[in-house]
Amino acid sequence: MAMTWSRLLSAQRLGHQGAEPVTPARNPFQKDWDRVVFCSAFRRLQDKTQVHSLPESDYVRNRLTHSLEVSSVGRSLGAQVGESVVQRHGADLGGVTAAEFGHIVAAACIGHDIGNPPFGHFGEATIQHWFRSGPGAELVRPLTAPQRSDFLHFEGNAQGFRVMSRLQNWRDAGGLRLTCATLATFMKYPFGSQAADPAKGKFGHFAAEAGLFEDMAGAVGLEALGGGRHARHALTWLVEAADDICYSVVDIEDGYKLGRITFAEAEERLHALLQRMPPRYREIADEPWKIAYLRAKVIGDLIDLAVTVFLDCEPAIMTGRYDGDLMAETPVAGALAEIAAFTRARIFETRERFQTEVMGGEILTSLLDAFCDAHLALEMAGGEFAALAPRQRALLRLMPQPPQAGAARYEWLLSVTDFISGMTDSYALKQFQRLRGLQ
Repeated sequence: MAMTWSRLLSAQRLGHQGAEPVTPARNPFQKDWDRVVFCSAFRRLQDKTQVHSLPESDYVRNRLTHSLEVSSVGRSLGAQVGESVVQRHGADLGGVTAAEFGHIVAAACIGHDIGNPPFGHFGEATIQHWFRSGPGAELVRPLTAPQRSDFLHFEGNAQGFRVMSRLQNWRDAGGLRLTCATLATFMKYPFGSQAADPAKGKFGHFAAEAGLFEDMAGAVGLEALGGGRHARHALTWLVEAADDICYSVVDIEDGYKLGRITFAEAEERLHALLQRMPPRYREIADEPWKIAYLRAKVIGDLIDLAVTVFLDCEPAIMTGRYDGDLMAETPVAGALAEIAAFTRARIFETRERFQTEVMGGEILTSLLDAFCDAHLALEMAGGEFAALAPRQRALLRLMPQPPQAGAARYEWLLSVTDFISGMTDSYALKQFQRLRGLQ
């Protein structure tokens, strides 16, 4: 049974009854983009590690600028795909235009990193390790299997869904109350932690949000695949392509800006992604402007290639049978793979980055130790704050929301990971320094 575009484009908001009308002036999916941009979790991305630590250079990207760029590319991908989909299936779309496709993908892209903890993917791995082999291993032992799996495989993608569907609003369930089309497009892994591929460990929602996920999946008609898994929303493939395009191209530009690769090395790799050399390139004399010009042209070419692959694969995508990678099926897949290997060796694996990771690991481990110890003490004391050590009481008062005396362990562990994963790199460092009496 195939998914249908009419349901995939649902403007129903999570937590609301009935779909919001799609109007030309400001459609529901544009409102989704605005709601994400104005939320505090999005603002905090300005001080979260992308690849390079923030003090290195003001010229390179952080999580916030990366998200804005991915959203821009995603809008173009969505609108171009939408133009062809409207031509193919226009009578079944209820008046939805190509522009709405672009707005849905842009809104999903703008929040695609919103759940990432401090210090990037290293922070994610540190939280996982703490629950697998550190003090957290004993804490999660009494939990149910799905609950325990949430922490053993802690995931920024699942945290992102939790942020947008629950945490970023006083109403709890529904969170920002985004449309189901945008939320489903955002979710790269439409299943819980127990259905994750053991090799990759990626999943899209925690057990706490299973009900919200089911509501969203039902609204847009995601195909159930069995084993607790659903097929991706068709437009999710464009979110992934937008992210891949930006990583591939801007890593080269950032590496050049940081002085880790030469102009010739950057130029050669960007040339390899172009379908033809822009005729005006020879008019540019300044090397940084040459790289910026090539970056812009390459992104345009990669967008066109990704759209072509998507449209060719649309039937398989709509039945949930597609299991590929849009960019890996383009004619420049080999060049993209070479760039990934080159940037890993020459730009990412540096002494400075490893030093930052050592620092980040120490910070996050100390924060988890301290805040989980305080919550466990409250649990062991039967909710009696007066029975706690002064330091433990002080730690609990630092939490954004006062701890609930009778909270189940799963609930308070989630509140700790919510708090720590929501920190910026700088705030996490300050909290660590204060814990150690250094400030």
